[in-house]
Amino acid sequence: MDIRNPIGLMFLILGLLMAGWGLITNDNAEMYAKSAGTNINLWWGLLMAAFGAFMLGLAICAARKKAAASGDKSCGSGCGCSK
Repeated sequence: MDIRNPIGLMFLILGLLMAGWGLITNDNAEMYAKSAGTNINLWWGLLMAAFGAFMLGLAICAARKKAAASGDKSCGSGCGCSK
């Protein structure tokens, strides 16, 4: 298993949760007073989600290259299908 799969999935899930929390609490000015009015949860959540998606993309690309190099006609995800 490629280490980028669990890392990417973890960052993607946590990033989406944090960005969602940032959207829900966007109107709470008191909460973001310490950060100069910047919605830190939203911005860091989006950054974490983007990093997670990038890591998953790299893992998928590496799996496809590995499958192509071995002559395997599966999609590279390990499911056994042939796309």
